[in-house]
Amino acid sequence: MVQKYQSPVRVYKHPFELVMTAYERRFPTCHLIPMFVASDIVNEETSEDGSTQKIERRCALDVDAPRLLKRIAGVDYVYFIQKNTLNRKERTLHIESHNETFSNRVVVHETCCYSVHPENEDWTCFEQTASLDIKSFFGFESTVEKIAMKQYASSIKKGKEIIEYYLKELDDEGITHMPRWSPSSHSLPLSSPTSLSTNQPELGINDSLAEILAGTPEDKLDADYIKRYLGDLTPLQESCLIRLRKWLQETHKGKIPKDEHILRFLRARDFNMDKAREILCQSLTWRKQHQVDYLLETWSSPQVLQDYYTGGWHHHDKDGRPLYILRLGQMDTKGLVRALGEESLLRHVLSINEEGLRRCEENTKVFGRPISCWTCLVDLEGLNMRHLWRPGVKALLRIIEVVEANYPETLGRLLILRAPRVFPVLWTLVSPFIDENTRKKFLIYAGNDYQGAGGLVDYIDKEIIPDFLGGECMCEVPEGGLVPKSMYRTAEEVENEDIRLWTEMIYQSASIFKGAPHEIVIEIIDASSVITWDFDMCKGDIVFNIYHSKRAPQVPRKDTLGAHGITSPGGNNVQLIDKSWTLGQDYSMVESPLTCKEGESVQGSHITRWPGFYILQWKFHNMAACSATNLPRVDDVLATLQVSSHKCKVMYYTEVLGSEDFRGSMTSLESSHSGFSQLSAATTNSNQSQSSSMISR
Repeated sequence: MVQKYQSPVRVYKHPFELVMTAYERRFPTCHLIPMFVASDIVNEETSEDGSTQKIERRCALDVDAPRLLKRIAGVDYVYFIQKNTLNRKERTLHIESHNETFSNRVVVHETCCYSVHPENEDWTCFEQTASLDIKSFFGFESTVEKIAMKQYASSIKKGKEIIEYYLKELDDEGITHMPRWSPSSHSLPLSSPTSLSTNQPELGINDSLAEILAGTPEDKLDADYIKRYLGDLTPLQESCLIRLRKWLQETHKGKIPKDEHILRFLRARDFNMDKAREILCQSLTWRKQHQVDYLLETWSSPQVLQDYYTGGWHHHDKDGRPLYILRLGQMDTKGLVRALGEESLLRHVLSINEEGLRRCEENTKVFGRPISCWTCLVDLEGLNMRHLWRPGVKALLRIIEVVEANYPETLGRLLILRAPRVFPVLWTLVSPFIDENTRKKFLIYAGNDYQGAGGLVDYIDKEIIPDFLGGECMCEVPEGGLVPKSMYRTAEEVENEDIRLWTEMIYQSASIFKGAPHEIVIEIIDASSVITWDFDMCKGDIVFNIYHSKRAPQVPRKDTLGAHGITSPGGNNVQLIDKSWTLGQDYSMVESPLTCKEGESVQGSHITRWPGFYILQWKFHNMAACSATNLPRVDDVLATLQVSSHKCKVMYYTEVLGSEDFRGSMTSLESSHSGFSQLSAATTNSNQSQSSSMISR
């Protein structure tokens, strides 16, 4: 594979002739480059008018390679041929070099150019490109490539420092100006110095050089601009950015993304050019298809989002990153999905990310340093099983997928506060969809751990900690609450929605009759697996139970439903517990019975204690009699009359989180550099089963 390098434009704020004088002092050897041990001029030509000079040198390099590799190669030094063409009239120096040693096995080619800055004739620009192609090297191709790239990157980094060193040396000697070439003065050698200053006014662009150089996509990137607006990059990282940017300019027909955004995709793929280019192109296509570039101007949040979406921007953290606060525990995700649909929620989240990009640019200017990501604070107080409603989880997973694909490396830090015991279950569901690099940025705190050392005060100034977290700063993030059902969309409005189709696809329906409960069995191989459930009471009231048995229940044939003589339509009523079984001997109850009424939605989970067979049962609810009169209450009688033929209907969905996955997610949480260990221990205690259920009306 051919390795390539492209430098940014490096600017010396000195005239070309002075820079050339400094450059010549690098030869025949340079103590600042220990590996550069010798150079000999093998050919030299000068034009008649003295404007052009060509010098060919043979340079010896003492490459820092393992002794064994040098012995195998049979060389002590590596020789390069360097050809310099100095055009004093055009004020340019073109340098070409290639390796002489092992040229049949390794091909190294480098070109450099010094030229006058296009906006200031008293400044000098430098650009550099190189390529490395290792065809074969005694089976050590990978090792040689790593050594070559490491040493080349090191020499690039020193390149500008060396010129600056010799410029200072000239200044110390009183040499501050070199005359320009002219036809009448061509007899003067280039090295004839003068201490006279040019006294020529600069163009007044010292502070705005970066903006001028990067004003249009066709312009080249300047090293000072990169450091000011993009951060400290290694030479090879700079090269990746410049090459990918250049490729987009040459091939992409649409809007070229900003340099900060290109850099995010490179960072997301560890500066692998091919991988970064692939995901960036996919994202650019997606942005064009969905008109994301115009989202902030065209998107207007519906009133229900303004009232019930519990998130908003709130100042910045100690690093100057924009701070976004999300009170997820107070958010009615189920209500928002039913009132708006998945698409509207996604558009809203995209608008938040677009606003985040805008705020990063703004803070970069305000704080005078590169800020390319934001901090997100998620408060989980109030998080419960209702948040595990599967269409809501599905919507969350899709949002995560879209954001991960199109806004990489925008999250600098995620602070998760007041994580409850149900959080590990939610984490197990969503963590596989979160990039590993992103997960490393999570800091999770249980209870009030965030209030002490290592908590919020380490990342956010005390003065802006929100009031609901014990701070003194008023936060304008909505408090949320349950979305009124009157705001839900009608059946006709959601007829073509993906959520309806998805719900019908994964949910199963069952009928429950008096004396004929509906039961399903789940076999658990490993203890500490997690059984989760999510069901809606479509009709009637039921009692929900969970049992455990070491014996596998026999699935009955699909025939009549006991005393009712009603044939099960589609097999949606199954009874598994044999009538000969005895509670406490053949099977045992592992959870307290839960009464669920018509119209309620129930989400819950159970961390299993033993392997075996777990039976989930939905049973017809028999109305309790009044304790004093032993007669049924009036409300119960009316409710009974509303249930025709003593029939109830439930739509349910169950899922098992494997012990290994759950334990793995807990391990990742425990290693989050956070106060989560207390919560982790309570949640995964093997001495008792843990469960919770949440009913919403």
